[in-house]
Formats: sequence, structure tokens, C-alpha cells
Amino acid sequence: MDPESKKLLEETFRLAQDNNDMLRSLKRSMFWSRIMRAIYWVFIIGSAVGAFYLLQPYIDELKDVYDGASGMFDNF
Repeated sequence: MDPESKKLLEETFRLAQDNNDMLRSLKRSMFWSRIMRAIYWVFIIGSAVGAFYLLQPYIDELKDVYDGASGMFDNF
């Protein structure tokens, strides 16, 4: 193999290794991004459900007050 072809082959191999490293890094970054996004949505939905669970007695009380006031105005 002549020196020029060998040099070109080595350069191509080096570029292929660099591309492979970048692609692996990108794939790893995407994997962690998906996990963090899933954790984010679990936290958001869990917070909403937890807030509803904590606020439900107050919401029921306000609903009873509204129903009582509505019934009082109907009788009036």
C-alpha cells in the first residue's frame, strides 16, 4: 500500500472513531433526557394529584356552601 493511501485510510479511520464517539455521546444524552423528562412529568402529575387530595375537603366544603346558598335563594 502506498503511503498516501495509507495516510488517507488512517485519516478516514480517525474520523470514523470521532463520529462514533460523538454518536455514542448523543445517544447517552438522549437516554438521560428521556429519563429526566419522565421524572419531570411524574412529578408534575403527582403534585397535581397530591394537591387535589389535600384540597378535596375544602373543595367539598365550598360545594356544600354553594349548594346551601343556592337552595336558600331558591326558597327565597
